[in-house]
Amino acid sequence: MRALFVRHALLPEGWRRDVLLEWDAYGDLTRVEAEAAAPLGVARADYVLPGMVNLHSHAFQRALGGLTERAGEGPDSFWTWRDLMYRFAARITPEQIEAIAAQLFVECLRHGYTSLCEFHYLQRGPDGQAYARPAETAERVAAAGHATGMGLTLLPVLYSHAGFGEQPLRPEQRRFRTNVDDILGIAEALQPLRGGQLEVGAAPHSLRAATIGQVRELASGLPAGRPLHIHIAEQQAEVEQSIAFSGRRPVQNLMEQVEVDARWCLVHATHLDDAEVQAIARSGAVAGLCPTTEANLGDGLFPLQRFIALGGRFGIGSDSHVSQSPVEELRWLEYGQRLVHQRRNVAFTNEQRDVGQYLWQAALRGGAQAAGRKVGALREGLRADLLVLDGSHPNLDGVAEADVLGRFLFCGNDNLVRDVLCGGRWVVQGGRHVAQDAVTQRYRQAMIELRDSSEVGQ
Repeated sequence: MRALFVRHALLPEGWRRDVLLEWDAYGDLTRVEAEAAAPLGVARADYVLPGMVNLHSHAFQRALGGLTERAGEGPDSFWTWRDLMYRFAARITPEQIEAIAAQLFVECLRHGYTSLCEFHYLQRGPDGQAYARPAETAERVAAAGHATGMGLTLLPVLYSHAGFGEQPLRPEQRRFRTNVDDILGIAEALQPLRGGQLEVGAAPHSLRAATIGQVRELASGLPAGRPLHIHIAEQQAEVEQSIAFSGRRPVQNLMEQVEVDARWCLVHATHLDDAEVQAIARSGAVAGLCPTTEANLGDGLFPLQRFIALGGRFGIGSDSHVSQSPVEELRWLEYGQRLVHQRRNVAFTNEQRDVGQYLWQAALRGGAQAAGRKVGALREGLRADLLVLDGSHPNLDGVAEADVLGRFLFCGNDNLVRDVLCGGRWVVQGGRHVAQDAVTQRYRQAMIELRDSSEVGQ
């Protein structure tokens, strides 16, 4: 049956009891009724949350996790990590991209992500030549999403330059090379895949890799309403280079010269002055925050407290996938702020003072906006994406509903997600993905092939 009766469900207005959920064959919720009578023959659950949106992913980097944690001769940074990533990216094949993406999606689904925005910049072959089908690698990611049930927003990436001032691409960046026409062509080629489980937008990689003129051209050429994402102000060095080139900070430069609105997601936006914080909040754009990757790369911390006070919108992403857990992402989003401000309970508003509930609901709203899909809440007309928590786990056994998200996000390291429904399809049951064994076997084979052709991981 396409129905579930829930004792405690997190709806947009908060926790409600005895909620009957029904969905159609297309995967949309058709009924969300609180204080309902329990129908006969309908499956039951104790605690249900809307599935989380992962708004920033580079799927192929999942294969690099944990392989770059050796100190070099000098200070290590994002830039030294990037050199290792380039060497890995030079060797990966479309088949391996699909296998790695499927493994990542299985892991993300098991931990509570039901939507993912793929910031996809591996467009060309290892020699820098276009594939016979320019959308080949993006189609591989889409195939991995279909096979695993992950809801996707595909964002083919505009990547034309190696740095500010239209610096020529380095040889190791040849697989990323695209212009505006290339990206619009890939987006058009992906058009037949669009539907309830997949949207297509685009992403200027950064103001280092795309000029302001290109960003404007891409934004105007993409169909109205489609999502636009961009990396920005991730590193202090990027801010310094932007000022040296244009006299402006990166976010300042973008805001002053491009019409940034609610369809934009500014990824990282770590290093901001107060005027930039205000400008992002006013624009209605989403700040895409990836705390585990930002920590792994030594990026810095986003000014979350000030942004929340201004009514800013944010969501979370796993980026390079050193973690596939929204719990870890949200936990460290809050903990980073506690360390900076030397106080507890930073992420809240006067309307919602429960930190766990505020973080989950706010990240859902921002993530849904960034994804451009009908997700982010248990509400009629949206996708049937939900998480069934393990009510028998000691952390949740008999807990009051007001304490569920606090327990879920801030207590222990067990994965409390038991079952996952994504687009009306049960993809995780009893903590295991329904295709987990087959997906993992293909991933293992891809990693054997990559280790045989690369010094990474040896």
